[in-house]
Amino acid sequence: MLDLEKYRKIIVANWKMNGSIKFINDFSEKLALLENLEESTCRIICPPFVYLQRFRDQLNNFYFGGQECSQFDEGAFTGNISAKMLKDLNCNFCIVGHSERRKLLNEQNFEVSKKSSNCINFNIHPIICVGETLEEKNLNKTREIIEKQINESVPENANKNNTIIAYEPIWAIGTGLTPSLEEIDYIHQFIKKDIKTSKDYKILYGGSVKSSNFKEIIQLTNVDGTLIGGASVIFDEFKKILYI
Repeated sequence: MLDLEKYRKIIVANWKMNGSIKFINDFSEKLALLENLEESTCRIICPPFVYLQRFRDQLNNFYFGGQECSQFDEGAFTGNISAKMLKDLNCNFCIVGHSERRKLLNEQNFEVSKKSSNCINFNIHPIICVGETLEEKNLNKTREIIEKQINESVPENANKNNTIIAYEPIWAIGTGLTPSLEEIDYIHQFIKKDIKTSKDYKILYGGSVKSSNFKEIIQLTNVDGTLIGGASVIFDEFKKILYI
């Protein structure tokens, strides 16, 4: 596994279900021309699974990750992708427990834990997503919800060197809304200092991150990086983020 401690910041691009072969080729060519990228920043791209091989073969200054993996290693699970398969493609990371999967596919914490454990077993760093809904936030349940998700989603074989936590308030994903900088830093500190299960872990922020707010967010004391959605598939926008 990679030595996460050597990286000052981590930038993860979650492409979700976007892209095409032409788009990948064009995007890769532009990324390959970028020079003087900060060596202390770990840059990760998570494209759709079908494009992982093509993307990986065209770039050497980025790491790659899956957007999801199965809780099983192999078997009769049509359509699933295992951590073992991701490792065959030299993936170093995998997003697990994203709110879209929790909401749309009713994915539960125990499933996230199994998937994360599988990733670790195959030397892949799981990026475990947690976050509250707007209703939960308004009921002042943010800390309670996040602590429960982390305690039930982080497997026993996880530690601060092999696992990353991504805090994505569900109400901020794709809405253009973001918590205040004070709220972001406070929740990251809570995850990193007050929850025993995730003590001293690398904590990323996600939720409507773009070039206009990235710099302020990434400079917060308790924020170790960002998980970027829509802005990561717009090259000019993503380029600005990479150089901030």
